[in-house]
Amino acid sequence: MSNISIPYGTRDFSTNEIRKRDYIINIIKKNFELFGFSPIETTSIENISILQGKYGEEGEKLIFKIINSGIILNNSLLSNKNKICKKALRYDLTVPFARYVVMNKNKIFFPFKRYQIQPVWRAEKPQKGRFREFYQCDVDSIGSKSIWQEIELILLYDKIFYELNLPVIIKFNHIEILKQLSAFLGINKKFIEFTKILDKWEKIGSKKIFKKLIQIGISKYLLKKIFFLFKEEKNILKIYNFFLPLKKCFHFINEIKFIFKIIKNFKLKSSKLIFKPNLARGLNYYTGIIFEVLTENNNNLFSISGGGRYDNLTKIFVLKKKLSGIGISFGLDRIYISMLEMNLFKKFFFKYLDVIFINFGYNESIYSYKLILELRKNGISSELYPDNIKIKKQLKYANKKKINFVFLIGKKEIKKKKIKVKHLKFRLEKEYSSIKEFIDFFYNKNIL
Repeated sequence: MSNISIPYGTRDFSTNEIRKRDYIINIIKKNFELFGFSPIETTSIENISILQGKYGEEGEKLIFKIINSGIILNNSLLSNKNKICKKALRYDLTVPFARYVVMNKNKIFFPFKRYQIQPVWRAEKPQKGRFREFYQCDVDSIGSKSIWQEIELILLYDKIFYELNLPVIIKFNHIEILKQLSAFLGINKKFIEFTKILDKWEKIGSKKIFKKLIQIGISKYLLKKIFFLFKEEKNILKIYNFFLPLKKCFHFINEIKFIFKIIKNFKLKSSKLIFKPNLARGLNYYTGIIFEVLTENNNNLFSISGGGRYDNLTKIFVLKKKLSGIGISFGLDRIYISMLEMNLFKKFFFKYLDVIFINFGYNESIYSYKLILELRKNGISSELYPDNIKIKKQLKYANKKKINFVFLIGKKEIKKKKIKVKHLKFRLEKEYSSIKEFIDFFYNKNIL
């Protein structure tokens, strides 16, 4: 085959890339557990009826539909309905989670806190930070309306990004505030269009946003009256005074003030918390506080996480009791890109192998394997070079893999019952009287 390739928008990962991605996942997973979330996994393929109608008009177009095959396809073509697509790859982890909750409502305890780290698929045009197959790392809590859950997620954000050494901006807003603003502007029926325009604020800037809002029927007078809200970042009192006459917003503004009050006591280490009335998430199911987390890459803000409160998602799946939920999703690929561009992986050493044994032949290999098994028993990764070739080539292999310790067990060493070890990093050779002596050195004095 002359043109060997992989599907558009997908990727292979090298060992080095996987090590770095695993480093991120391990920090995220550790903190998910620390905050009381338990793991679940859901199927990669969902019935298309589960996914449709949950992501908005634009999201709907990106669902990766699966064409029926085999007997199912033949039956579809023969039937009057002629429906050749009944399933799809999951678009995100939140909707499948809501479906899981409904299906297992009698087996789980509420509030139910879960985390999920799995791939999702979207049929969109790939670009920086956007792929057709990518990983999401989600936490959700369902069954409580308490504002303390929003506080908890902000603290989780801060702890994870602090450990990743990645400074971030946590922006948040409330969907009901956006609804009240659209009512104030007289565009209730154009709410979705209104939020889509606001969602592009960081990309196209305030001047273009102003023009687009006028184009959907907002008067210049009203727009100028509220435009300061979209630019405001620090003066929460000014924003509060604006919303005070709007009685329906009073409760939501008090929630925002409460969040600031509590977070102020905890002093975030790696995050800056900002209330942004122009923040609008594109998904249809959010009903309360919404989040977006950005990091600065090459002087550009780069979104790496998002989420929010949803009150009606389980109700969509015919669950009589409406359960309030809240969740956030960490974009593994975007976090990886950010850390790569900021050279944050330079500080970490990703070990491939501790020890390699030079292959001197059959008898020497048999002897070496006894030592290898002992090393592995003690948690030291080791291997025998598979071929009896020139020592120079075997050492070259060890150097390329950045292996610190090379064991040279030839006939002379076997006869003397000595273990010769070459420390490649410092180009030193040392003899040990037993494998136990080397193991003690490895764990107690190994500074290489």
